[in-house]
Amino acid sequence: MNVDEIKQVVQVLAAAIKGLRLYAVEHPATTKQVEALQNGLFSLLHHKKKIKMGILEGTLFVEDHLFMQEFPAATELAKLLESRELLGIEFTAGLSAGEIHTLLYLIHSSDTKGQDFADSLVSQGVKRIRAVAAEDDDDNDQKPRKVYRKALKVVDQIFHDVRMGEIPSSAEAIKVVKSMAQLTINEPHAMLALSMLKDYDNYTFTHSVNVSVISLAVGRACNVTDEQLKTLGLGGLLHDLGKLRVDVNIITKPGRLTEEEFEAIKEHPGFGANIIQEMEDVTPEIMQIVLGHHLRYDRSGYPADRAGEIVSPLVEMAAIADAYDAMTTLRSYQRPFTPRKAINRLREIAGSFLHPGYVGLFIDSLGAYPVGSLVRLDNNTIALVTKVDTRDTSMVDLKVLFNPAGKLLEEPYMLELRPNQPRRIVAEVDPQTKGLDVTDFFDLGP
Repeated sequence: MNVDEIKQVVQVLAAAIKGLRLYAVEHPATTKQVEALQNGLFSLLHHKKKIKMGILEGTLFVEDHLFMQEFPAATELAKLLESRELLGIEFTAGLSAGEIHTLLYLIHSSDTKGQDFADSLVSQGVKRIRAVAAEDDDDNDQKPRKVYRKALKVVDQIFHDVRMGEIPSSAEAIKVVKSMAQLTINEPHAMLALSMLKDYDNYTFTHSVNVSVISLAVGRACNVTDEQLKTLGLGGLLHDLGKLRVDVNIITKPGRLTEEEFEAIKEHPGFGANIIQEMEDVTPEIMQIVLGHHLRYDRSGYPADRAGEIVSPLVEMAAIADAYDAMTTLRSYQRPFTPRKAINRLREIAGSFLHPGYVGLFIDSLGAYPVGSLVRLDNNTIALVTKVDTRDTSMVDLKVLFNPAGKLLEEPYMLELRPNQPRRIVAEVDPQTKGLDVTDFFDLGP
């Protein structure tokens, strides 16, 4: 989903609401704004049947894009939703100009809030725009997508503090990692699915959160204690903090680095260790993860002069997570690996770059076709792996997306593969060949 398209919709919606102060809902100027908004939403809904817009701790998000940088229209909409006691608004494909008019009319002329506002939309016959009231949340702080967004926001704040020359607080990071660790235990497939989200405009944030998520999955596979799991997750969240001390032009360079640029990059583990040693509640093991995540199992990596100081096995686990996320991420010089190809690559570098024992346990926990894999079945249907049984990885849940003729289904359906089922997976399919973002098809909560 194009970030510019998202920003355009937010801009037009904010402008339409502001325009109601000058023009009536029926005025041609308002009608023109409604048409622009409908076209913008139509463009977004071409990618997904439902688009969620909402607030997370005062910050606007649209689907998986969190407006962490300053964007006045997003700030205005976030304040509006908060004033109406709404968590968000959900738009469904097929919405009409009349439904948008009704939404704008209620925003402008009604003082209703929360569930009353949501009910007013329904009573006005609006079926494809749904308001989500704050009281509907039911304290769902543990929904995977919500926890993921919270983690993004925490990382953004930490990075902001470092840029401003301040000592970051570890309190919120510890809190969100605790939630992520609990979800990794209860819903490991859900958290791994979220680690496939790649916001290229905010890559630094998503990479940090994804490495934390995948580190937790590696730790779980290696049977670490609950406390070690939290340490591992926090180390993953903070592992690249030192890149803030490296020239941003090097960090964001689209192509391969020169030898001189790579030497500059190699400084970031040490920079990161220097930063986090000022933070509260950062243990020596977390320091080792930040300092040693590029050392490699055979210690041929960097910083070479610190290799003898790294003793925690959690460092090796975080390195696996860092490698796996890098492999599955689009680069200017590299197409992303599919999950199955990524685990094959992990096998190839186990014993040299990565700890072979931990790699083996992690791969075993993922199954032959990890969560997020697009697969072809023996009847030629194509499906998405949405869940792998942690006790028996041959038992998987699928969401069937394409029929045997290769047509994308309007209504995907669920299928369980079990030993007594006639269907079986015969091959992996590269989502890029189908023009898919597989994360669009996960149901992970708002």
